[in-house]
Amino acid sequence: MLASRLTHLHIPPSNSSPPPTIPIKISNSPTYSAPFHPPLLLHPPPRSSSGTHKSYTTAPTPSSAPPLASPSRNPSQLSTPIRRTSSTIRPPMILNVKFLRNKVVKKMGVVEIEEVKKVRMKGKSGDDGIFAMKVMRKDTIIKNNHVDYMRAERDILTKVVHPFIVPLRYSFQTKSKLYLILDFINGGHLFYHLYRQGIFSEDQARVYTAEIVSAVSHLHKSGIVHRDLKPENILMDADGHVMLTDFGLAKEIDESSRSNSLCGTTEYMAPEILQSKGHNKNADWWSVGILLYEMLNGQPPYTHANRKKLQEKIINEKLKLPPRLTSEAHSLLKELLQKDPLKRLGSGPRGAEEIKSHKWFRTINWKKLEERELQTKFTPDVSGNDCTANFDKCWTTMPLDDSPAPTPTAGEHFHGYTYVAPNPWLSTE
Repeated sequence: MLASRLTHLHIPPSNSSPPPTIPIKISNSPTYSAPFHPPLLLHPPPRSSSGTHKSYTTAPTPSSAPPLASPSRNPSQLSTPIRRTSSTIRPPMILNVKFLRNKVVKKMGVVEIEEVKKVRMKGKSGDDGIFAMKVMRKDTIIKNNHVDYMRAERDILTKVVHPFIVPLRYSFQTKSKLYLILDFINGGHLFYHLYRQGIFSEDQARVYTAEIVSAVSHLHKSGIVHRDLKPENILMDADGHVMLTDFGLAKEIDESSRSNSLCGTTEYMAPEILQSKGHNKNADWWSVGILLYEMLNGQPPYTHANRKKLQEKIINEKLKLPPRLTSEAHSLLKELLQKDPLKRLGSGPRGAEEIKSHKWFRTINWKKLEERELQTKFTPDVSGNDCTANFDKCWTTMPLDDSPAPTPTAGEHFHGYTYVAPNPWLSTE
């Protein structure tokens, strides 16, 4: 049962003012803890150089949402079956939390609806595991019409297993908040390192881009479109490999379908999304092209302080490529940043294989890459599993106050949210 896995949940304090440890234990009694502090996903602060890169959507949420789908994974990928708690099979499907021994380690960021904290969880054997805890207020989710996105994120994370995607370990809820427990990736955001280095060399960017292509390809094969690929949503582990995170705008789309939602982060949104022409997985390949351009040049190809003018530039302006880049890099960028989604690299019947076989990737051994055997060109300076040195201090030094949240009346939106990964202690070392 999930409760037995979460016997002790510690959120260690910041170095500046350690708060006292509050004992916490999970109970099966029908009582609930006071709301935890409202946290976020793994986002860095807004960019001072080019303005806030904010994700947004305009898709409405139905007045009544069906219960969350049961977790499902490819049996060939897992050696143990999915563990379900009693909370996941009987309404109201809420993990009964009476007291959580919870000590916040570091606050990793804040956005409108959610927040992410680094937490320490004590396992059965007494060894501690460091995780990222994403916390979302139910009332804000409902108010902002984000119920569908919240439900999709949790469902998608239960299905995805890939070496370059941050794995979900648990999900649970209280009366007022939702919680996702994911692996803590301590190398920081890709944006943080790009901002510090200015630009990446083609050799350095090649490995990162290949790992992103591998992760996105896996999503597409699973019928999932990410729709918010950007440096803030890509983390780097202690070995220098990138890890895709934040599935808050991801959507499951079958091969013949298109989505008409206006969602994403403007600088990385494909023209067909901005024009409301309907989009599919091809929109992700546009975002990969923007990411590669930014890694090689320090900023996206289309920027403007005014959102409307920025959208017009993305739709109409011709791509300008720096002459210092190799002809192979020019070729790949032109093909990924093709404004017509049907002509974009990766849109053909071979999908991601078209991208993997591009001459810019000729030095990449894709089998070794997906086994994490390729040597990275850069390794972040990490002092331990709980190191936060590679995250911006404006987030990790924030006060760890806990804001109460009201209990929404529309609780049926969140039935079935609880989940336990088949082996949640797989990566706690």
